[in-house]
Amino acid sequence: MPKTIVVVGFGPGISTAVAEKFGAEGYSVALIARSAARLAEGVKALAAKGVRAAAFPADASDPVSIAAALGKARAELGPVTVLHWNAYSGGEAGDLMAVDPAVVGRVFDVAVVGLLAAVQAVRADLKSQAGALLVTNGAFGETSPQVDALAAHMKTMGVALANAAKYKLVGLFAQALKDDGVYVGEVMVAGAVKGTAFASGGDGIEASRIANTFWELYQARGEVRARVS
Repeated sequence: MPKTIVVVGFGPGISTAVAEKFGAEGYSVALIARSAARLAEGVKALAAKGVRAAAFPADASDPVSIAAALGKARAELGPVTVLHWNAYSGGEAGDLMAVDPAVVGRVFDVAVVGLLAAVQAVRADLKSQAGALLVTNGAFGETSPQVDALAAHMKTMGVALANAAKYKLVGLFAQALKDDGVYVGEVMVAGAVKGTAFASGGDGIEASRIANTFWELYQARGEVRARVS
């Protein structure tokens, strides 16, 4: 049976590497992000590598938008075998001591609300194919005084909140989807990724390392989490 991976939050770095890795393994690839131009470039690059790919613009923070995009992806490429959630949020609440408390809830729109909507939309597909949910997360979501101090110093506290919530949600998904035969895996990335706006010069983590880690988790279907630094 043909297999399809949906990559939500497509852009340079991790999501591109994941799309290429799974595409090379024979998966059709659905790309979802807000930028239609970026998606078009991604589809073109994958097609040049012989990968069947299609683009579906959507806002990962909007449950209606993300569910609609997933529906279109299913209609064009077939049932979803793997959902890769690479979208992130929280940047608007960098300094919790200065931000308006009324808007802090928005940091969870992508990390929790959008992710939940996406999983609900494709749960039946994942169950029917013994598929997988793969989630990219950042080390700011780890709970330790050192990480908290760094997030406060760098004014990335909103990202830390979103990542911590996503970390918990992944654990809950792992339990809730266990009886469906759906594997849930998360890669915690501790550092900037080469080729992204967060990396300087040639420094950073190779995105291919992270993509390979996702593939290894998916194939083993054992441990829920891995950390790459």
